[in-house]
Amino acid sequence: METGSMKLLKKGRRDSTKCRGATVFDAVHGLEPPLLAAGAVAGDLAGYLAVLGRLEEALRFLSDNSGLAAQWLADIVEYLGDHDLADPRFLADLAVTLEGLKKPSGDLDGGLLAAALDMLEAEFGRLLADHTDPLAVQQLNTTTAPSLIPATTVHKLSLILDRLIANGRQDHCLSVYADARGSVVSASLRALGLDYLRNPVDDAQALGPGVELWGRHLEFVVRCLLESERQLCNKVFGQHKDGASASFAEVAAHAGVLDFLRFGRAAADAKKDPIKLLRLLEVFDSLNKLRLDFNRLFGGKKACAEIQSQTRDLVKLLVDGAVEIFEELLVQVELQRHMPPPPDGGVPRLVSFVVEYCNRLLSEKYRPVLAQVLTIHRSWRKETFSDKMLLNAVLNIVKALEANFDVWSKAYDNVTLSYLFMMNTHWHFFKNLKATKLGELLGDAWLQEHEQFKDYYLTVFMRDSWGVVSPLLNREGLILFSKGRATAKDLVKQRLKTFNASFDEMFRKQSAWVIPDKDLREKTCGLVVQAIVPAYRSYMQNYGPLVEQDVSASKYVKYTVEGLEKMLSALFIPRPRRAGSFQIRHSNEKITSAMTGFYRSASTVK
Repeated sequence: METGSMKLLKKGRRDSTKCRGATVFDAVHGLEPPLLAAGAVAGDLAGYLAVLGRLEEALRFLSDNSGLAAQWLADIVEYLGDHDLADPRFLADLAVTLEGLKKPSGDLDGGLLAAALDMLEAEFGRLLADHTDPLAVQQLNTTTAPSLIPATTVHKLSLILDRLIANGRQDHCLSVYADARGSVVSASLRALGLDYLRNPVDDAQALGPGVELWGRHLEFVVRCLLESERQLCNKVFGQHKDGASASFAEVAAHAGVLDFLRFGRAAADAKKDPIKLLRLLEVFDSLNKLRLDFNRLFGGKKACAEIQSQTRDLVKLLVDGAVEIFEELLVQVELQRHMPPPPDGGVPRLVSFVVEYCNRLLSEKYRPVLAQVLTIHRSWRKETFSDKMLLNAVLNIVKALEANFDVWSKAYDNVTLSYLFMMNTHWHFFKNLKATKLGELLGDAWLQEHEQFKDYYLTVFMRDSWGVVSPLLNREGLILFSKGRATAKDLVKQRLKTFNASFDEMFRKQSAWVIPDKDLREKTCGLVVQAIVPAYRSYMQNYGPLVEQDVSASKYVKYTVEGLEKMLSALFIPRPRRAGSFQIRHSNEKITSAMTGFYRSASTVK
């Protein structure tokens, strides 16, 4: 049972709270002009936030003390009930209403706080809108993230965001921020011209320029554009790390990272082709260089889960695809052993392609990437890998190609043409491997052996072809004194006729043969000229007059010395060959497809 003094004390407290509440309400209404004045936020943000702080403090007081006011009213209801001064049903309903008032709720300021927060949101959006210039294309090669918004503006945005989030406006802030910065990112990307990302070709050779551009653009987007946005997000959102993460994820979506990953996927899905291995290594290398950046930007963020998932899937496709093609190269080379060699005795496209291709694989651009890819792939199978294994694999490819030479040479019906073929091919090996990474790997002794083979086959080629023509102009039995002149004349005619027939047949055949290397061609033509022209000149000087006055001289003297030299000097010049001269037929359709692509690459490698 309360004493009179206790009731008096309670009444005093309630009266005091009532008086302070009235004072606070008056103060709240006094804050309306500075909070609702046009331009108040932009004109003096610090002052505006200070006034807003006073409003928040007043509202906290009113909210904290609304329960006391409700209890004071409840005492009155209780008094009315105890003295039967009101309808019981009315008093019961009033009691329920008062219970609700004891909880801190309700519009205690007449909507002033909401209006002030609306003005802050508007200023937040305006500050963002004032800094929407896209990054210039000239910044494509930059390696550092530029500052997107002045520090003073960032500070203002952060202050505004603190108050908005504190008052439950986080979701709307995130939306405003993501839309504003997302539009900037989109504008920056449009300036780059990224249409090629959406319609990639299905050919590894044609993909080359696109992959190179893709790597440069992706690096710009990740290290410059998105890194700048990440730093800005962290500064604006400050301690609100969840908000920063969510906002950045929304902004990153505008950067089209998924489009970049889909383009990389197109490279992985391109038609099977040895050139595709180079494309896969290029795409992998670009992603690998950005691995730490991807982890920092997207790792551990639920909103970036799709980017993380597609990146992992793409890396696996690249690694598996590259290893599959690399391991098939040896098989592909061996399969070509039973294909016909070039009919003109030239260097097979496979030879020139494999030499250049293996040198590219061993270059500084591709070798470390290929080694890393092979290491990763073997680690997935719980196996180890060493650089020596890569070198041995390349050596086996080259040795398999070398083993094809003898088989190809035996496929020629004309043994002299087989000599020309071997001379061309061994010289191509020597000249195109000397002073290269692959040549260093093979060693000087191996290279010199091919140079010696070239010299050997050149010697036997000359011996068995043009070496048998000039002896036809022999002088045996040619006696020029008066009694033997008629006999000598007939012999000269016969020998010139035989020489012409042999020369014409040899020249006709060898006019369809080629020596692709200019230096070797000039040397060989020089040897042919030396084998034929001096002998022909001497013969004609000594015995030509016997037939030149004859009415049928043109039947025997078909060539001048100068004409003969000109003809022989123009031998072996290559003519344009159509691509795809090799046709693959094999029961294993998988290998067949790969080999067809192999020779498409071999004829167009750049």
